[in-house]
Amino acid sequence: KVLKPCQRRSEVDYITTTHNVSVVRACRVMQLSKSMYYYNSCKDDTAVINKLTELAEKYPRRGCDKFYDMIRGQGFNWNYKRIRRVYKLLKLNMKRKIKRRLPARVKSPLLVPEGINRSWSMDFMSDALCSGRKIRVLNIMDEYNREALAVEVSTSFPSQAVMRILEDVIEWRGKPDQIRVDNGPKFTSTAFMNWCKNLQIKLHYIQPGKPMQNGFIERFNRTFREEVLDAYLFQDLIQVRDLCTEWMEDYNYIRPHESLKGRSPKKYKEFEFNCGTSIHSFFLHVRT
Repeated sequence: KVLKPCQRRSEVDYITTTHNVSVVRACRVMQLSKSMYYYNSCKDDTAVINKLTELAEKYPRRGCDKFYDMIRGQGFNWNYKRIRRVYKLLKLNMKRKIKRRLPARVKSPLLVPEGINRSWSMDFMSDALCSGRKIRVLNIMDEYNREALAVEVSTSFPSQAVMRILEDVIEWRGKPDQIRVDNGPKFTSTAFMNWCKNLQIKLHYIQPGKPMQNGFIERFNRTFREEVLDAYLFQDLIQVRDLCTEWMEDYNYIRPHESLKGRSPKKYKEFEFNCGTSIHSFFLHVRT
């Protein structure tokens, strides 16, 4: 490894103090000239530091090249290498945002599943309290009978929180075969994808910018926004959660759906179950 002069000076200091040898011998060992060892820089970058600090506070999203042009435009004769060196010394470098590339998403028809827990849908919604504090809502529904499985409210939903909510729903509802989601960061995180893989739950991602491919949850979101989020002013999270619980019970047990033949999600599930049981009993009777 090739050492820089400043690193060699440090090694010389270490050798002279630790092994009690002369500076001349230590410099010879480290292949450093004595003049370079005794040299003290007379540079004073205070003016450059103050100017860059001033510009960085006023224009936090501008980089070194912009600052250099502005400094030269103000009449200072500092060259680019000096400004760049002090800029890096102050750690003003901005990280470049790399666009996240998604794998190819395959378009598939939006079909009604043949039974419960065949396919769920999930999506996030946003709103705000009267104080201006932002809140988020996580909606989960079964595409078969449009039943609302969860309407959770919080200020944020990390991936661990999403997985915990799904675990609670699976505990009483059962595990779905697949979950239809968009390409949001919570749904494309490694932790969430590994969690679904371990439970053998297929993640069906819609194409970016195509919310109509997740039409069941989008229609649910519209109803929820019109009847809850746009209808009330919220003071705190407790009030939002109470209203969501009350609304979800009405949605599942009372509210009729045109796509469910005028029945509520719970009544439709019971109706289809009874019809399926009757047909099964009829075929058993015919065989006997």
